[in-house]
Amino acid sequence: MSELLKRLKANSTIKESCVLKDSIYFTDKDEISTEVYAYNVALTGSLTGGFGPGLNVLAGPSKNFKTGFMLLMIKAYLDKYKDAVCLFYDSEFGAPQGYFASMGIDTNRVMHTPIMNIEELRHDLSVQLEKNIKRGDKVFIAVDSVGNLASKKEVDDAIEGSNKADMTRAKVLKSMFRIVTPYLTKHDIPMVVINHTYKTLEMFSKDVVSGGTGVYYSANNIFIMGRQQDKDTSGLNGFNFVINAEKSRAIKEKSKILINVNFETGINKYSGLLEMALESGHVIKPKQGWYSKVDMETGEVFPEKYREKDTSTKQFWESILADQTFHKWVEDKYKLPENMEVQDEVLASEVELLLENEE
Repeated sequence: MSELLKRLKANSTIKESCVLKDSIYFTDKDEISTEVYAYNVALTGSLTGGFGPGLNVLAGPSKNFKTGFMLLMIKAYLDKYKDAVCLFYDSEFGAPQGYFASMGIDTNRVMHTPIMNIEELRHDLSVQLEKNIKRGDKVFIAVDSVGNLASKKEVDDAIEGSNKADMTRAKVLKSMFRIVTPYLTKHDIPMVVINHTYKTLEMFSKDVVSGGTGVYYSANNIFIMGRQQDKDTSGLNGFNFVINAEKSRAIKEKSKILINVNFETGINKYSGLLEMALESGHVIKPKQGWYSKVDMETGEVFPEKYREKDTSTKQFWESILADQTFHKWVEDKYKLPENMEVQDEVLASEVELLLENEE
């Protein structure tokens, strides 16, 4: 460390100030993997990666399994840290104890905090993060949800019979996210917020996350959830939920990742992998309705053939998941490159032109 840096550090009023390469906020971060490989890919671009501190937003219409994916993350966190707790802010009361129990979550480790408006949520979060939680405490913060949560002004206007438009909600939400974001990194705490989406009025409408720009600025990940029916001749078996990466600091935005949830067996931990393996060449379809694995070193197709329902097993995926070429292919497809340098003068001039046009 240079003498100048030593002097600046010694006189800083912020006790955590240090040389960037030694900062605990970058070098000492949690990474918690879930049991579902494809969801890990959505979070980090890696089959074995996971989520860390910061804000994650799960958005979409009703019945798109947003709460289910939130519970999947809570379970992974509480399983990794036996002294961890979950601070659960609840405005919709749509996730009763049975939901937590069905995911294997001990409800004795979950603090249920009912909230009636955004100001109430902002105030309690701020108090907890400033006064009661410190770095080293293992806390998972979950909010279900901000999508339909009213502002205090909206509630007061309704009580008074006023029909004035509420112009405060987006500002309060933005303020809340602005307040909590640095605390999440400082305290090494993950937070998941469930939100709603709405359709734009363009000719080709698209889904937009409600609540204004604050959530976009603050979030590490924003996933907009879609779904497709999973059915066969016997009827509807469940749904394939499609994770659309609206924003990510880890994977390429607009990536789509599929996860299957069956009515009887729940989340398929191997879902999404078959589509990846077919594209990477680790699995082929020798004929319609059948699948075979490929030896990537020799190019040989193994003689065993599997129906699609038989590919969702440990026995089928064990050898492929042990193959580092599959892991590399997944990361190359989904993960953001680490070196985002300007490659030539042409690119630099294009960026400069874009900035000028924005002004």
